[in-house]
Amino acid sequence: MKRPFQNRRQFVQSAVSGSILFPGIMQQLMAEEAGPLAPREPHFPAKAKRVIFLFMTGGVSHVDSFDPKPELVRSHGKEIKADHPEIKGRAGYERIYLKRPQWEFSPRGECGTEVSDLFPHIASCVDDIALIRSMHTSHSNHYNATLGMHTGSFTQSRPSLGSWTTYGLGSLNQNLPGFVVIAPKQTYAGTQVYASDFLPGAHQGTLVVPGADPVANVAPRIPADRQQLELAALREANEAHLATRDADPLLAARLRTFETAFGMQMAVPDAFDLKQESDETLATYGLQRGQTSGFGWQCLAARRLVERGVRFVELIDTGSSGNWDAHGDMMTHVPLAQNVDQPIAALLKDLKRRGLLDDTLVVWTTEFGRTPFNNTAEAKGREHHPWAFSSWLAGAGVKSGVVHGATDDIGLRAVDKPVHVHDLHATILHLMGFDHEKLTYRHAGRDYRLTDVEGKIVKDILA
Repeated sequence: MKRPFQNRRQFVQSAVSGSILFPGIMQQLMAEEAGPLAPREPHFPAKAKRVIFLFMTGGVSHVDSFDPKPELVRSHGKEIKADHPEIKGRAGYERIYLKRPQWEFSPRGECGTEVSDLFPHIASCVDDIALIRSMHTSHSNHYNATLGMHTGSFTQSRPSLGSWTTYGLGSLNQNLPGFVVIAPKQTYAGTQVYASDFLPGAHQGTLVVPGADPVANVAPRIPADRQQLELAALREANEAHLATRDADPLLAARLRTFETAFGMQMAVPDAFDLKQESDETLATYGLQRGQTSGFGWQCLAARRLVERGVRFVELIDTGSSGNWDAHGDMMTHVPLAQNVDQPIAALLKDLKRRGLLDDTLVVWTTEFGRTPFNNTAEAKGREHHPWAFSSWLAGAGVKSGVVHGATDDIGLRAVDKPVHVHDLHATILHLMGFDHEKLTYRHAGRDYRLTDVEGKIVKDILA
């Protein structure tokens, strides 16, 4: 007597072997069986398999870091006019004056890209970096600009870049989340920067907080074999419940979390066990043995996650020394830079040494720049500046040692080959193997995408 099919997978396999279904349908159904994070192919062969996204929250000053402006030095104290969103109707800003950079720039590496003394370690890596000096964005408020940099939407919540990545590609390790965010605390726009919004819940970012217990409650409390039995019984009950709820996507995502959590109990402690690293490696990242915090810890954890198959890792710089929002004093950039400079350079060199930089895309950015002027030339700080800032990329598919675009002589506006946030997103997706106009999701009667109705690939930085 022929045995009945035991599950949906056996039925699908039998149907295909009998030529009932086309191979493409087979792949789709098998992927659904494997879960929403099953590995999937992109639109075309990808240069990058994974992304590490470095976000410097608060607004790093471009004219003090990656965008040298000799004219700004020469014209220090000169009065200018600017219809700037941060000073409209603002008392005390009826007159504004140029303010010179507070750090010296010099050519670095064989490529000769100029970087300031603020980032000496990152400066040593410029031969592996494609620097964009012509970034601009659509809002001067932290919340909106941060939301836009992460989701492509400046006004309301939308799926994040990391969520779109795992939606399109799935994950290479089913025992770890496909999208991980490592941050000591929330940044502007809160959880929206890593939310999946209308995408399935499996694609939202998993927050890891540096410390002795980076992922709470993940350690198993009962033997694994007993837990597997309990999980199987729970799944059977939950699937019966789901069958009466018309395939509720939230309930389906909830079911998936139980299985993911079980796999994570072994994989997560291993991924964050830095005791496995040599003293030499720890020192390169600026870490002491046993240290479980700091941006160096975030960077080393990111390397360990991507080498274990995590698709998208974001590191948010929200350390104890505040953020880059230097209204009162630009010198607050000093401890902030010291906190991230050595670890980021160590990450780039470590990835390169291990051969991971060949197919890992590293992106460094902030939400906007800072004004090259203030209401007095001797003002210690700078204001928010959406018209111009700098970002850089390194690794998979990126030209090394190049500079793209430029701002005007004083760093006020992006004037040569300007790159909007939508363009940056389009370029990242392209390197991951996606046509950004075709990576869409149907919601509320229309197709949504990360780049909305805009976005041009920055082809000049592609290898």
